[in-house]
Amino acid sequence: MDAVDQKHLDMVLRYHEETKHHLFRYARALGYLDWDNQPNPFRRYDGAPLISLPILALEQSPVSPPYRALYDPGSIPPAPMSLHAISRFFEYSLALTAWKQAGASKWALRANPSSGNLHPTEGYLFIDALPELASVPGLYHYAPKEHALERRMDCPPDRFTELMKDFPPHSFLVGLSSIYWREAWKYGERAFRYCQHDAGHAIGALRIAAAALGWRMMVLHGTSDDTIETLLGLNRTEDYESAEREDPEMLAVIWPYDSSITPNIPLHLDPSAMAPLSGAWHGKANRLSVENPVAWDIIPAVAAASWKTTTETMRVLSASVPRFSTDLADRGPVSAGEIIHRRRSAVDFDGKTAISVATFFGMLSRVMPETDRSLLGRPTPWDTVPWAPTIHLCLFVHRVDGSPPGLYVLVRDPAKLDLLKNAMHPEFSWTRPPGCPEALPLYLLQEGDARKLATQVSCHQGIAGDGAFSLGMVAEFEPALRDRGAWFYRRLFWETGLIGQVLYLEAEAAGVRATGIGCFFDDPVHQVFGFKGTDFQSLYHFTIGGAVDDPRLTTLPPYGAHVEEQERGMDLP
Repeated sequence: MDAVDQKHLDMVLRYHEETKHHLFRYARALGYLDWDNQPNPFRRYDGAPLISLPILALEQSPVSPPYRALYDPGSIPPAPMSLHAISRFFEYSLALTAWKQAGASKWALRANPSSGNLHPTEGYLFIDALPELASVPGLYHYAPKEHALERRMDCPPDRFTELMKDFPPHSFLVGLSSIYWREAWKYGERAFRYCQHDAGHAIGALRIAAAALGWRMMVLHGTSDDTIETLLGLNRTEDYESAEREDPEMLAVIWPYDSSITPNIPLHLDPSAMAPLSGAWHGKANRLSVENPVAWDIIPAVAAASWKTTTETMRVLSASVPRFSTDLADRGPVSAGEIIHRRRSAVDFDGKTAISVATFFGMLSRVMPETDRSLLGRPTPWDTVPWAPTIHLCLFVHRVDGSPPGLYVLVRDPAKLDLLKNAMHPEFSWTRPPGCPEALPLYLLQEGDARKLATQVSCHQGIAGDGAFSLGMVAEFEPALRDRGAWFYRRLFWETGLIGQVLYLEAEAAGVRATGIGCFFDDPVHQVFGFKGTDFQSLYHFTIGGAVDDPRLTTLPPYGAHVEEQERGMDLP
């Protein structure tokens, strides 16, 4: 590792250590909410042409498939490329799903979850000419409040063809960026972590939306952040002026699945193709906060240290993916669209609701990333990230009928079983739960009532002990960063967000509810399971159970006359 790489790695490790929560102190933040400077949750590019996407009923084409079909590749016929299909794609991934109202206050919920409902993630579309959209290719910013596309850049057709020539027919690109200030406004220095697992949630939402349309998706893992920044126009200083900047996160290719072809997919874009790519640009970014953002210097420092400067010319053969064999929980005929629209982050659990052991095993089977060691063998959505799994689940099981309460671990890469055993408490039993499928590497470590313990290590939040089970997502940490580079820090969090997105939808399908937990005491969690040093680190917590709804809140549809009324006079959060 050269001096520059070591410097970047040291910065990432320093950031992670300094933003841990401890029993005696929390990571640095303001300690209060400056409501007068709360950032606008909706980015717009003033002056950019706005193309409204059609608001589709669930029974309109493209019709939503059954939820179960999302995980059965090849069972959903690919939707033809059209404005309706693009509308459905964003509806299922980044769109609003409802408005909540309490008195005169309203706030929006979205298909992609976010820490504190603050939504630092912005979405982009780079696509060829399409009837009802434009006669030439272009780059678009997705505006979720309007369910519309803002045309940011006109791309010359020959340049689009050249850039996309190695991808399958009818391919398009999606990009994600983060506005770190949106999270830092509330969470201070820990916000960079939250922005990264929010990006992972969004990747999962995009992949599942693509699956609902019979499309495939792969993260262009080899692409440099400089290339993503250039393609999305995020380095155009003149378009931001006094507005809060966006940082590039992810670029992915999406295409209609065709079993008759086996495309050789490049997992990168050539940075030399960026310079002559763009034509005319449109619009300037709106300012989100009245005053300048609070300067948390460690956030731009870790962003720079984890910036991917390299381009790897990697490729992968794309083929059909066999369905994972341990789908035990019966989900019935409910549609994917219904589950996606219903998804909510629970704010409280009843402390009573239990789930069956079959449901428990079924949920965990969904987060298993592979049936073999190749990308070709992975189920949805794990076929979209081309790196080996790095995240394992340390579980606090409370109310699972047919499985004893206690501490468990799900080894998401079975080849790492011995590595985990050697890293955890030597007295753990590592027994197989009763009835656990052979293909599911789940182990009971220690029986007992873990409700109080789960609550304590999750910043004393009752939701961690009042659900059916909760968990910590533990990463293979410093060795993975030394092996791949400091830029892989972001990917670790993306993987946790992907896991979270799958569990959110699985919970809804099972008739319960889930929520992510960003506030936990890092090192006490490690101590519970016996981890020492920084070879393993917990990055994200999660909990699932019977939700308690707040009767004071009114739920309104995501799009309609009430939104127009709000624009005429009601305040946004």
